[in-house]
Amino acid sequence: MPVNVCIAGAAGRMGQRLIALGLEDPELKVAYALETSGHPWIGKDIGTASGLNREIGAPVARSICPNCGVQVVIDFTIHSASTALAEESAALGIPIVIGTTGMNPDEKARIAAAAKKIPIIHAPNFSVGVNVLFKLATLAARTLGEAYDIEIIESHHNQKADAPSGTALGLAEAIVKGLDTNLDDVAVYGRKGITGKRTKKEIGIHAIRMADVVGEHTAFFAIGGERIELTHKASNRDTFARGALRAAKWLVQEKRAPGFYTMPQVLGLE
Repeated sequence: MPVNVCIAGAAGRMGQRLIALGLEDPELKVAYALETSGHPWIGKDIGTASGLNREIGAPVARSICPNCGVQVVIDFTIHSASTALAEESAALGIPIVIGTTGMNPDEKARIAAAAKKIPIIHAPNFSVGVNVLFKLATLAARTLGEAYDIEIIESHHNQKADAPSGTALGLAEAIVKGLDTNLDDVAVYGRKGITGKRTKKEIGIHAIRMADVVGEHTAFFAIGGERIELTHKASNRDTFARGALRAAKWLVQEKRAPGFYTMPQVLGLE
């Protein structure tokens, strides 16, 4: 039987791609969608609201219907809405996949509390390619060690609200895992003024915002005489949407117990 999925933030760029790709997947049924109060899509069928010019028998609403058969929620909204939705999902016993970044410590704690009641995947990036990049970055850091200078550059569109991106932070976390250190002890976010000589342990993390860039991330490992660059470039949002849909199916089909899960687990990378 197809997995009944609810798409939160249905009118957003990611929401619309999740709907379109979800409707193409025979293992999924787009059964429900969510938008903010007062949004013009509220009360309409997802198919007609999203421009498919046909009804699919799935409504757009403000909150999850407890009796509508939703088996998993996929959320790409904003940090405050994602946190509230995680708590709503936990109250209803529905697993959730969260692709939103930029949570503050309190919001992270609230999502962690929700994970005690339901299975949750909260990933900095759902792209299969990016998660392979994380794995390669850990291996490179472990092999090359602190002798190499390590820098990260990320680029996104000019509407992105948080910096550095969740993916850049995920890449940094993958690197410090290989170095067996803590990110807070080595991260340097951009540089300005007379900063002094670069230390051997620091990891520079830099953000670029321009035009319609979907997402580009590069980790540099450099030493006198050579430089290694690990790069991932996304040309559209479908790679993230497909990964999130895959994660949603994994949670339901594998009947996961409450707790936090990762995309590397979904992909069999750990």
